[in-house]
Amino acid sequence: MSMKSIFSFPNPVNEVAARSVAGMVLALALVTIFTGEPWLLLFLVYGFVARVLTGPTLSPIGLIATRLVVPVLGIPEKPVPGPPKRFAQFVGLIVSIVGSVLFIWVSPVAGKSVIGLLAAFAALESGLGFCAGCFVFRYLMQWGLIPESICLECRID
Repeated sequence: MSMKSIFSFPNPVNEVAARSVAGMVLALALVTIFTGEPWLLLFLVYGFVARVLTGPTLSPIGLIATRLVVPVLGIPEKPVPGPPKRFAQFVGLIVSIVGSVLFIWVSPVAGKSVIGLLAAFAALESGLGFCAGCFVFRYLMQWGLIPESICLECRID
């Protein structure tokens, strides 16, 4: 396996796997909020870093979703464009970092509030298939803030 293949994000992405990842992020965020265990924040942040850089390749949650949950569910693949999903993972990374910094250095209540926001968006993705990051990505494309080369990658035949 080459470095380029490790550090690449899949395109297209299986929507079933993406929703499974969101469900696990939701569960992890809720456990973090209710237990107040700061080390869980590190796991949450690491997962987003791994998914932004490599898709599911180095993400424990991504691997569980693609190698275990999706095959067990037996739901047919639903390909969706990869760039918006990667952008959504990047937004999740920023939110999880902000929540972690607030939790550890400012106020656990403030940090838990931000992680709660992350949980809410993960719930929307997992339960309803609404990807808030993808929604924002679409507007960034319309406003010309996303390069056309990326827009072309969003085509699924």
